[in-house]
Amino acid sequence: MACEIHLNDIGTAFRLTILDCTDSFIDVSSALTKEIIFQKPDGTSVTKTASFYTDGSDGVIQYVTVADDLDTTGKWKIQAKVALTTGTWSSNIETFKVYSNL
Repeated sequence: MACEIHLNDIGTAFRLTILDCTDSFIDVSSALTKEIIFQKPDGTSVTKTASFYTDGSDGVIQYVTVADDLDTTGKWKIQAKVALTTGTWSSNIETFKVYSNL
């Protein structure tokens, strides 16, 4: 992620890692679905289809913002979710702030 994220930024990459209970990454290279869920400051959620950052063997998926994604200033939450044939896993919930522009 960029150091500071601004309203209507395009091209900001959000990368999240799927970890197990021992904080080791889960190989998600065979994931059937990859999603990143964004919760806006008003509590509404938007789910975006994610892609691998590398090949998924490192547990990392990403989403790169497009127009109208970051449409609200304030504190956001984000979480990744993947489904494999062996189960479904979610990342830790993280937060980030979207700042206004001049």
